Amino acid sequence: MHPHHPYHPIIYVRGFAMLQSEIEETCADPYMGFNIGSTKSRMLWDGKLKKYFFESPVVRLAREGPGYDDVYLDGDDLVMAESSQQPVPYRSIIIYRYYDEASEAFGTGDTPPIEHFARGLNDLILRLRDKVCANPENDITPKQFRVYLVAHSMGGLVCRAFLQNPKLGKAEARRAVDKLYTYATPHNGIDMRIIRNVPAWASFGDANNFNRERMANYLALPARSESVAEVRHFPAERVFNLVGTNPADYTVLRGLSSWAAGDASDGLVRLENAVTHGRDAAGRRVDSPAAYVHRSHSGHYGIVNSEEGYQNLARFLFGQLRVDGILDVDELSLPAEVQKAYDEGKEIRASYQFEVAVSVRGYQWQLHRRTMHENSAIFRRFDELFPKQRNGVRQADRTRSPHLFSVFLDPRKSTRKGNKQFGPASFALDLNVLVPDYEIDGMLFLKRHYEGGYIYRDQIIVEAVPDSTAPGGWRLKYGFQGRTPNAAPRTAAAETIPGEEGAVYFTIGIDQPHKPGIKATLRIELRPWNQWDN
Repeated sequence: MHPHHPYHPIIYVRGFAMLQSEIEETCADPYMGFNIGSTKSRMLWDGKLKKYFFESPVVRLAREGPGYDDVYLDGDDLVMAESSQQPVPYRSIIIYRYYDEASEAFGTGDTPPIEHFARGLNDLILRLRDKVCANPENDITPKQFRVYLVAHSMGGLVCRAFLQNPKLGKAEARRAVDKLYTYATPHNGIDMRIIRNVPAWASFGDANNFNRERMANYLALPARSESVAEVRHFPAERVFNLVGTNPADYTVLRGLSSWAAGDASDGLVRLENAVTHGRDAAGRRVDSPAAYVHRSHSGHYGIVNSEEGYQNLARFLFGQLRVDGILDVDELSLPAEVQKAYDEGKEIRASYQFEVAVSVRGYQWQLHRRTMHENSAIFRRFDELFPKQRNGVRQADRTRSPHLFSVFLDPRKSTRKGNKQFGPASFALDLNVLVPDYEIDGMLFLKRHYEGGYIYRDQIIVEAVPDSTAPGGWRLKYGFQGRTPNAAPRTAAAETIPGEEGAVYFTIGIDQPHKPGIKATLRIELRPWNQWDN
């Protein structure tokens, strides 16, 4: 058993700095932005505004249960110092200061290529391992040593280049990486209006690091890959993508970047480019867990300096339970007039938007939110959900079932002080399905249409209750807010997930019979998280 698991050292890898002035500014900060907080306004019940303070990831990691600390002491960096005899504690936060070489104050003023930064990350991990293992108080062997990589923007690409490209590091360093958490990383490059993908010739400030052909090269992917968001040589399920959905508050270049990236972005990275995937042993696609939050790429309302960002970070790194929600749609009924036109053989088209938000009991923030008004709702066409077979019959395609959420829960946070037993892990799921825009033979059907209407709308309360006698060790209780407010009186039957030890799933019926309506099954999958594996 690992004496510190799941509290391993954290290496923070900052994002892109284009201008020399930005490089100098970031190098002047010991924490390179990981210490920046934010102050927001929140309306109270009486209509008054109250300030809401987020201190910063560094402060929260130090203050809360994990008790992390930095490695700066008496003006030295304990990891990088050659002569320091001070021991390095295991629960440490290390800042990978890769831009120091590009700084005129600390380096040559010339920016090395991203491959150089990846090799430097390899060296830092091995150096940290040696320093940590040399401290007898840590009681850690090199084989037991693990590290978390936490990265913003281009920092996530530095981490992926190190993990994916065998030429950019050693296997022993890659083996030490337990998880990778990325904030707003352009995993599939950066696309802009008019020019689309950043061109290879855009060398100013090394912006071509986000060109897909260039990315395929340093990520060791095939040339001209359709997507460079594929993770190789590292489990895709151990990469978390935090995706920003607020372009309006990204003010770089006086808002020009936000305009160029478009509405479905964080102001720089489009939503579809901010997530990763991989392949399992059978070659099937595996999407990395992700959460969407209404934050911009950086700035005062940036994604790193946010409560939502920290909560997802802490739960992904230290949580005990992974929970996924998938909506298997069984039936979508049409308005009477549209159904009549369909029966007459006319061509019918419809697209559906699924909104979702996940919140944890007792807190004033959401772990995950995708809505139409924030241009982040999940989009599916009717033909995707129910493709027509060769015999003309439409059949549900479960590979296109909307994956609503992936959240990580920590039952220890639900435990009363002094009680060593886990409490129930509880969360609420807002699930909305908007009334689609119907087309009949290419013409919009607007009869009795009210913009913003819903086919289905409710909040579902879910409680995962520890139970050693139940499959997987959990019972699932649930309730619909519209029927039994703030209560979860129903119990869902558990079924084991084949081939996954300790993993179970539960099903909850979703039914709105009035036309246009929906009949579906909400499938909730629970998996143990952070099991130590030697």
